[in-house]
Amino acid sequence: MTQRARIDTEGPDPARQGTALDAGPGAGSRRPATAAVAALGLSTAEVAERVARGEVNDVPVRSSRSVTDIVRANVFTRFNLIIGVLWVIMMFVAPWQDTFFGYVILANTGIGIIQELRAKKTLDNLAVIGETRPTVRRDGRAAEISTSEIVLDDLIEIGPGDKIVVDGECVETDSLEIDESLLTGEADPVVKKPGDVMMSGSFVVAGGGAFTATKVGREAYAAQLAEEASRFTLVHSELRSGISTILKYVTWLMVPTSIGLVISQLVVKNDEFKESIAYTVGGIVPMIPEGLVLLTSMAFAIGVIRLGRKQCLVQELPAIEGLARVDTVCLDKTGTLTEGGMDVTEVRPLHGADDAYVTKVLGALGESDPRPNASLQAIIDAYPDSEEWRCIESLPFSSARKYSGASFSEGDGETSTWLLGAPDVLLPAGDALLDEIEELNHQGLRVLLLARSGTDLDAPEISAGARPHALVVLEQRLRPDASDTLRYFEEQNVQAKVISGDNAISVGAVAAKLDLPGAERTVDARTLPKEQGEMAEALDANAVFGRVTPQQKRDMVGALQSKGHTVAMTGDGVNDVLALKDADIGVSMGSGSEATKAVAQIVLLNNSFATLPSVVAEGRRVIGNITRVATLFLVKTVYSVLLALLVVCTQVEYLFLPRHLTLLSTLTIGVPAFFLALAPNKERAKAHFVRRVMRYAIPGGIIAALATFSTYLLARAHYAGAGAREAETSAATLTLFLIAMWVLAIIARPYTWWRICLVAAMGAGFLLVMVVPWLQEMFKLRLVGATMPWSAVGIAVGAAVLVEFAFRWVDRRFPA
Repeated sequence: MTQRARIDTEGPDPARQGTALDAGPGAGSRRPATAAVAALGLSTAEVAERVARGEVNDVPVRSSRSVTDIVRANVFTRFNLIIGVLWVIMMFVAPWQDTFFGYVILANTGIGIIQELRAKKTLDNLAVIGETRPTVRRDGRAAEISTSEIVLDDLIEIGPGDKIVVDGECVETDSLEIDESLLTGEADPVVKKPGDVMMSGSFVVAGGGAFTATKVGREAYAAQLAEEASRFTLVHSELRSGISTILKYVTWLMVPTSIGLVISQLVVKNDEFKESIAYTVGGIVPMIPEGLVLLTSMAFAIGVIRLGRKQCLVQELPAIEGLARVDTVCLDKTGTLTEGGMDVTEVRPLHGADDAYVTKVLGALGESDPRPNASLQAIIDAYPDSEEWRCIESLPFSSARKYSGASFSEGDGETSTWLLGAPDVLLPAGDALLDEIEELNHQGLRVLLLARSGTDLDAPEISAGARPHALVVLEQRLRPDASDTLRYFEEQNVQAKVISGDNAISVGAVAAKLDLPGAERTVDARTLPKEQGEMAEALDANAVFGRVTPQQKRDMVGALQSKGHTVAMTGDGVNDVLALKDADIGVSMGSGSEATKAVAQIVLLNNSFATLPSVVAEGRRVIGNITRVATLFLVKTVYSVLLALLVVCTQVEYLFLPRHLTLLSTLTIGVPAFFLALAPNKERAKAHFVRRVMRYAIPGGIIAALATFSTYLLARAHYAGAGAREAETSAATLTLFLIAMWVLAIIARPYTWWRICLVAAMGAGFLLVMVVPWLQEMFKLRLVGATMPWSAVGIAVGAAVLVEFAFRWVDRRFPA
């Protein structure tokens, strides 16, 4: 079977995938009437006609969100609405000390907008075809133009290294070979002949020719892939969705509680209006875990910076969290597990051939080809030319004939002709060597035969009668870090699935060399069931899949997700784009196509698969630490709601001004949470964020609220006259601070020197406020007498003991 036939029958067929080629080559287009016209290209008048009809290569507009949409989505949130309204009110009725809480809006919104603008810029720069200036023949003359100036039926000239910028049909070919690996995953070049289809996104590796544009603009295959891939999406973040869920429930609790608090402070107590408003806001603001939203964004952003130092670009903040939760990684062999070259592993002389002589022949053959392919380049690297032989004539490698050749004048004046290529072509059928070669192929090795021909290079049957001299055994160059990375994922209970467009046996052999678990379970993807459930079963049961089409990659991701798997997909070609987009996390190599880099959430700029464990570790640090510090924020939410309810039910003045809770939040939550969120944490990512946090927050918040309110009622009974309210608030603040400090001390475990210093520094900060006169005045805190302050301390100690026992009971009763 020829190379062309194999591609037609085994490779991905865009026509069957609903792509731009679904109507067949040239559907709906007009061809130049004669070959002579085709050779000249379109005339200026014909180009103008097509431009007037709109038959131009207009690149699809990217559908990322506009700047206005991004700003609107980040500014108009439930969180910003609640805090913003309260902030504006406080600006009119209270001193500046009571408005600190509102500035978190600016920081949180700014981080969100900046990050999404980065994502927008990346998406809008998506270019499957790149900044190419193709050569177009018009009016019989060749000229370079921009891709956007190409029109339907244009005659485009191509040569080695040129990209195919639009879909078309070959008109002229001269040993033309096209690399379609970025579209199909096939590593071998495809020989093109007049009439063959050309797909945009591929490029020329050998020969030259010209083709007529049959599909331009949005109809082109690569353009349709890019347009579908570039639609804006955000990574699902359990942390963010969990926090949103908490905010939603807090809002439901806060509305009736706030109404009751407003009535209590303004109507029932009939206090001075501005002061009543200030105390009312003081009761509402701490119900909202505003700092948790900001801290989560900051933790993600700092994680992105850390990974950036390791040459890992994270295009969406929550992507590092997503990869930490992944349980299945789909790996593309080419570019992920293997590098872009080959190595000679062995040369086996045949029939008594001399090793040194074979080496000279291989060195001379390498020097004879000005454009060596990957196999010949490996030979060049292993056997440099000795310069003793002079090349008389050369025959470049062709995928059609499957071999290359050259004639040499040897140093002693003798002339010889040598062929290097596929053994099954150069050897007669049934030769005993073919069995040995087949065994090497099953090991994932590529074998070339070096043979001496008895005829000239231009002889029609040059390969007939060629005498074998040696087998050249090559292997794909494996990434040196791939094996360790696969081992890391195995240790972390993450399944690795190798998905490739290459032959399943050779892919399995590569996987086996890297010690991939289940590498022996290989499947030809053409035999996979189409029903999603059955496909999912096959994917769970096997580890290596070959001959996978782009649409199948996408279907495989969906099938795995249907079984509850969280899937990461790696890739570097246009054929990987749709699967990368549908996966929970898409990972692209920096050397990959522009499309894959644009749609992936994570880009490995150094092309090192070994960077992925760092991303997983960073994600675990963020998840573990945010889950830890979220308890601090939500304990505050619980005790704030409960305190407000107690105030409404008992019809007393609210305990705190906003400045008091700003001080408490800063010392017991904000500052320590920032440092704790950035600490090392190797704990495995766990699901059910809301449940895991609330199991501590509810008992901790209830105990803190009851103890604080008890101190407040005791202080109301103890103090009277001028300054009584300030003294009552100060006693309640002391109790709440000490309880919150004990919660912080629990969350900071296990202790290290810096964690102990952090807790001690927060305690020292509160002590400073209580003893420095101008800080006392600023925060309206002053402990009066000796009895009540020590009573407040005693109540706090008792509550701290209860919190300790409650947290330990929760750990036993509701383990994470």
